[in-house]
Amino acid sequence: MYAIIETGGKQVKVEEGQAIYIEKLNVGAGETVTFDKVLMVGGENVKVGSPTVEGATVTGKVEKQGRAKKIIVFKYKSKKNYKRKQGHRQPYTKVIIERING
Repeated sequence: MYAIIETGGKQVKVEEGQAIYIEKLNVGAGETVTFDKVLMVGGENVKVGSPTVEGATVTGKVEKQGRAKKIIVFKYKSKKNYKRKQGHRQPYTKVIIERING
């Protein structure tokens, strides 16, 4: 059984027991989080929402909060003596999917 949920402005396909990395949630490590924007539940009988499936939820446990590897943002204009170097680390939340209620 799988589901497609929306979180952080993105759509993610999840299955039970799967670890996913999503945009940062304001939930501490070890706590339970419930996703109620379920767009589709698949398996033996498929349910497609318009836009969401009513009554369907996906619950997961937050394993950790973290920050991704640093990327370098370098802006440059030739012949104009313009250079800007900036680093960025995107925060994320690692969630283990425990149950799909559909």
